[in-house]
Amino acid sequence: MKIISGGVCAAKGFTANGVHCGIRKNKEKRDLSLIFSEVKANAAAVYTTNLVKGAPLLVTKRHIADGIAQAVICNSGNANTCNANGVEIAEQMSDIAAKQLGISPDDIVVASTGVIGQPLDIEPIADGIVSLADGLGDFSDYAAEGIMTTDTVKKDIAVSFEIGGFECKIGGIAKGSGMIHPNMATMLVFITTDCAISSEMLQKALSTDIKNTFNMVSVDGDTSTNDMVTVLANGMAGNKEITCDGDDFDTFMQALNTVTVYLCKAIAGDGEGATKMLECTVDGAKDELTAKTVAKAVICSSLTKAAMFGADANWGRVLCSIGYSGADVDVNKVDVSFISVKGEILVCKNGAGVDFSEELAKEILLERDITISINLNSGDGKAVAWGCDLTYDYVKINGDYRT
Repeated sequence: MKIISGGVCAAKGFTANGVHCGIRKNKEKRDLSLIFSEVKANAAAVYTTNLVKGAPLLVTKRHIADGIAQAVICNSGNANTCNANGVEIAEQMSDIAAKQLGISPDDIVVASTGVIGQPLDIEPIADGIVSLADGLGDFSDYAAEGIMTTDTVKKDIAVSFEIGGFECKIGGIAKGSGMIHPNMATMLVFITTDCAISSEMLQKALSTDIKNTFNMVSVDGDTSTNDMVTVLANGMAGNKEITCDGDDFDTFMQALNTVTVYLCKAIAGDGEGATKMLECTVDGAKDELTAKTVAKAVICSSLTKAAMFGADANWGRVLCSIGYSGADVDVNKVDVSFISVKGEILVCKNGAGVDFSEELAKEILLERDITISINLNSGDGKAVAWGCDLTYDYVKINGDYRT
């Protein structure tokens, strides 16, 4: 298994594109993206748990209820959420794209991201779809740019792996910067693969994977209304279709996890206003649920996030978040260390502070990627969560996001 280039276009039979159609005021920003498979693909998806759901999610759920899709269309700049005609607009997006691609509207995944509660005009999308579809090619980068909102960098990855002697590829693009908080899904992620796998096993793979990946990411504690993760598998790699558990399914799961973990870290590190990507590793928990609860509490702690922004080794904030997490933890057994490329430093042992160099701790915490390592010393459970620091710019970005 190896990392390759190509994003969502790495797998056989997939093309993509992204254009500026006029939804966003800045003409330099792409705001409409398309991903297309030359043959029908098996499809799976997971959706936000927010009770307020964007119209595109409702439409997508209906479209892929049969486990089949052939294209993804997504706009940025407007979430098409809480609009009286939202479902109608989302269906029109499907109809327009389907006509241009020569496929059924029911085989299209629809997505939107941006401001909530503002009507979405179909005209820019209708005007832009011709150039969008005509320009389809090896343009995963353009598609990745077209789904960005407050993201500062595009997020894409692809992996090559082997099943039954056949080379398979899987790739993904993602957007996510704000309104990122656990319990699926709090971002937009589109994944493509040429591996042959049934829609049932594809859904099982995705639903299993997100429990330890996208459900373990938090930027700001707000769960979005629009977001989803979708996977399209067109089978063009030629391997025997995966229809049950076994070695082939395990290999596919490993490849999928490589893609999703990378995108989790990319999303966390590009949180709104963020200067650091935080990874919280928890070991020694009595079970996995305890480990996950602790990891999420630490990553979501505003005080811990602020301390990391200031490169302040205030381990008491970590202990505080563990204490209110609700997890069954013996606080007198907790060890905490901070880790970066500059080294590792133990700051707490058995729930109490230890002597450590503030200078070394500062040097470690000034790095871009920080690991908060926690050992609960009470069992074999473990978990990992990802987030970012809390900075002045987060408030600036969200103070005038709509206006």
